[in-house]
Amino acid sequence: MHALIPAAGRGTRLGECTETQPKGLVEVAGQPLLAHVFETAIDAGADELVVVIGYEGAQIVDHFGDAFAGVPITYVHQRERLGLGHAVLQAEPHIDGSFLLLNGDVFAGSVGPAVSAATKEGVDGVLAVEDVSTAEASTTGVLELDGDRVTGLVEKPDDPPSTLVTTGCYVLPADVFHACALVQPSAEGEYQLSEAVGLLVRAGYDIETVRLGERVNVNTPADVEQAARLVRE
Repeated sequence: MHALIPAAGRGTRLGECTETQPKGLVEVAGQPLLAHVFETAIDAGADELVVVIGYEGAQIVDHFGDAFAGVPITYVHQRERLGLGHAVLQAEPHIDGSFLLLNGDVFAGSVGPAVSAATKEGVDGVLAVEDVSTAEASTTGVLELDGDRVTGLVEKPDDPPSTLVTTGCYVLPADVFHACALVQPSAEGEYQLSEAVGLLVRAGYDIETVRLGERVNVNTPADVEQAARLVRE
């Protein structure tokens, strides 16, 4: 199984930590953030890593080389950072079949439950989700559900239909690449992955949800400390 890891962002909210290096190389408990992400993907069954790089991406290539823990790495350069859907589309030539997508700034203990759920008969894809406040839901991708089945997604809604949101971990069918190609840019000029997944849902694909354990979306120095605490525990 391929694991696609978008890691093109700079991480401006990390301040001095990313002035001269990419976000993925920020140290968390003694090793780069991306090393933790790679370990999580491999533990879930990934046998090839496809890493989307951008800001200071050469540093990531120099640090990790062509393999991590014996698992080969392919690098894809996202020349313009135009959203997660755009990042996914850049990797299409390097991925076969369904794949795990794990954002390069997400620290999670395990994503195995999402991968396992995707193996169930009739399931086309899986989103790892969590419950948040209504205020936070309005800043990210929000799900509409019928039981555990996703019936729709909306990005950064003014009036969220639920407080269940995506977490940066997905198991997606290869058809998501075609869906990403159909997505229109947002007002900010970004191509949203949530819109592409919404297209799959409307086309009849069965997209399920799972809830993961504790995780950290590493955006600030405080998040780095929280992720480090989880490592120590």
